[in-house]
Amino acid sequence: MEPGAPVQPPGLELRRTLRLHLVTWNVGTASPPPDVTSLLQLSSQGPSMDMYVIGLQEVNSKIVNFLSDLAFDDPWSTFLMTVLSPLGYIKLSSIRMQGLLLLVFVKHAHIPFIRDIRTNYTRTGLYGYWGNKGGVTIRMALYGHTICFMNCHLPAHIENTEQRLDDFEKILEMQQFEEENVPNILDHDILFWFGDLNFRIADYGIHFVRESISSSRYNLLWEKDQLNMAKQKEAFLQEFIEGPLQFKPTYKFDLHSEVYDTSGKKRKPAWTDRILWRVKNLSQHAPEEGELSEGEQTISVSLNKYVSHMSYGISDHKPVTGTFGLEMKPLLSTPWVTLNPEGDWNAEQDVLISYSTDSEFPSSTWDWIGLYQVAFRHVNDYVTYAWVKDDEISSSEDVTQVYISADEIPRAGGVFLLCYYSHNMQSIAGVSQPFQIQPHLTQAPVRWCDGLTAVGGWGTADVSASPVPG
Repeated sequence: MEPGAPVQPPGLELRRTLRLHLVTWNVGTASPPPDVTSLLQLSSQGPSMDMYVIGLQEVNSKIVNFLSDLAFDDPWSTFLMTVLSPLGYIKLSSIRMQGLLLLVFVKHAHIPFIRDIRTNYTRTGLYGYWGNKGGVTIRMALYGHTICFMNCHLPAHIENTEQRLDDFEKILEMQQFEEENVPNILDHDILFWFGDLNFRIADYGIHFVRESISSSRYNLLWEKDQLNMAKQKEAFLQEFIEGPLQFKPTYKFDLHSEVYDTSGKKRKPAWTDRILWRVKNLSQHAPEEGELSEGEQTISVSLNKYVSHMSYGISDHKPVTGTFGLEMKPLLSTPWVTLNPEGDWNAEQDVLISYSTDSEFPSSTWDWIGLYQVAFRHVNDYVTYAWVKDDEISSSEDVTQVYISADEIPRAGGVFLLCYYSHNMQSIAGVSQPFQIQPHLTQAPVRWCDGLTAVGGWGTADVSASPVPG
């Protein structure tokens, strides 16, 4: 494909399968480990992931650390962007509530087909006034299908099963969204629920539990797992699905080891760290005109792998990952905006960008087009930008052109791409193919413009919200 050609929408086929890798890890206030290759399956011989969803609990949220994170990305977000952005992933959205952190990374090709991105949070610690426990969510429409990711940290200790269930019900009830067709969490086509859910193994003593684990007879413990027991009794849990627990309980370990707790407390091992999902029954009501009838469900979830990762020892929890296939019939086939650079680009002359929009695209005078290095980290990681109205030089029914001054073009050249940011949608509406900028004949110091990620207050930090160039 020629450089600068518009993105070919990957949603034209009748059905497609997206590969999702989901991580949950209580990191116990630790810094990131030196390597996450196995955790993220980066050395896998199979096809690469389309999306990473990473939910962390107990990220360091002491006052000094948190205030630093208000001005800059937290160390975990920075670390994961450093790992994933060179591989072609952008941080699509994230949300932070004290120690709870949820991040979503996607391949560039999918960005224009992800819309209506929203975040939310619910505090349940200290009777709802403290955010050390609770849930954070990111929801979106992926190729027209509504998906919600919910990262939770529920109350600890074996005797608090009812409190865990009550808090989870509160999170489900409290979180509301602006979209009419999905006002709350359970209205989404797919809901992933994961985190340090803190359910324990009831009744059995520590010696029986440890002996069952040592002999890999995990099935002996399943019936006394508090979450499994609750799913048999609580109607609101029965639609949630989980893969088999064919791995060692992930709590509690001595640090930097695979040895269960040898402290004086000698905590009983438990599967505290879990990943579940729920697929909404699309045929649970009589279809109205234009809706799908029974047998035409257009999205499904398949679990490919559900494992723990014993080699990571920075915390007393081991991380758990689920690798999924999201098989879907795309309901979107074209991006809102198609854009590409005009002609050859270099720092010796002003350059032009041409773009066209869908007839129903909700444009705004605050929309802008950013120039990014190919390995950009997030929407604010632009090199420079152009306002679509202020920098417009021509417009017809089909195509609009805007310019960027030669002074703003990187003199060193390299491979770049363009993204159209929609103010009304609060997301990227179009992405160009990568293209080459020729280096300037006489090099001069390069001036890079880097937008800082916007971060909210102590209760929550939404780093996907309202980027403003400048």
